[in-house]
Amino acid sequence: MAGVIFEDTFLVKSVDPDGKKFDRVSRYFCDSETLGMELILDINSQIYPIEANEKIRLVLATTLREDGLADEGEYDPKADYPIVKKFEYVMYGKVYRLEGDTSNNENSILSAYASFGGLLMRLKGAAMNLHPFELDMNLYLLIKKTSF
Repeated sequence: MAGVIFEDTFLVKSVDPDGKKFDRVSRYFCDSETLGMELILDINSQIYPIEANEKIRLVLATTLREDGLADEGEYDPKADYPIVKKFEYVMYGKVYRLEGDTSNNENSILSAYASFGGLLMRLKGAAMNLHPFELDMNLYLLIKKTSF
């Protein structure tokens, strides 16, 4: 897939461990299966509920276009993006903070923070897995539940 900057499968460890703050939003704490990353993600749980111990495939991309070219700067819900049909839940947002050691050496830990219309994400782990992330970059988050 063109434009993909991160992809992994995550196991949902817990849902709203500090209590539910909003009626329609849940906060998910997840661990990746292959890259050793930690994910904290807010999702509209009324639209797309996920339970603890479920697995999700997460893809972060800079464009939905198959040719990898940049989007027009605005999401078009009427456009036919084939990649969207492969997923069950899609959000569009922006990276608003990068925190940690950006030296990209073997032991560097980095956190990338993104906001999807107020729904927040923190992806934390080895800096080498997060090197494509840039401050203020537009980002698509695509999720699909996977089987064990």
